[in-house]
Amino acid sequence: MNYFTQILNELKELKGATIMILLALVGISILLAYAGKNKKTSTKVLVYGGLCIAMSFVLSYIRLYHWPQGGSITPGSMLPMFIFAFIFGPRAGLIAGTAYGFLQFIQDPYVVHWAQVLLDYPIAFAAMGLAGLNRKHLPASVLVGGFGRFMAHFISGFVFFGMYAPEGMNPIWYSLTVNLTLMGTETAICLAISLIPQFRSAIEKLKNNAIV
Repeated sequence: MNYFTQILNELKELKGATIMILLALVGISILLAYAGKNKKTSTKVLVYGGLCIAMSFVLSYIRLYHWPQGGSITPGSMLPMFIFAFIFGPRAGLIAGTAYGFLQFIQDPYVVHWAQVLLDYPIAFAAMGLAGLNRKHLPASVLVGGFGRFMAHFISGFVFFGMYAPEGMNPIWYSLTVNLTLMGTETAICLAISLIPQFRSAIEKLKNNAIV
């Protein structure tokens, strides 16, 4: 019961971040407008982008596990961003991911160095937009986007968080272990959902309608 109470309390934190979320979404809407090939497409990019960022942000508050030095496992909070990139391509995905990264920084900042902030927030979350490099198979897109984010956190991990490695443990191995546990599990959850036939079919129909 205490576990679920804690999750509900974290969801209440959304109220305090509402203004920041709205400002960020306005900014990203302007950028996403340039990702569309025409006026009709631009409008769809704005709408889908705002919805996917919002869904990912809300899901990120439901933490199944929270690592003390930052990072967590959620019930598929990356999936809406993967879907957005899958539908509209890597350019729009990278832009939306960058905005989502800044929102994550607002939500739960963990700072040890300015370069670490760049790697763990705008760069890592922008890398999820790489899912748009494969727009034929959603599960493959999930793996590409998940790997992109993993690499950013992995580099940040052994460069800036190697001090937390157990005595005698190589910082690179420590970062690999931690990020495989966090990002690997998170990506696996998204992959499992994307493999559900009915879900994949629904996303394909959504994609076809969005790019018309």
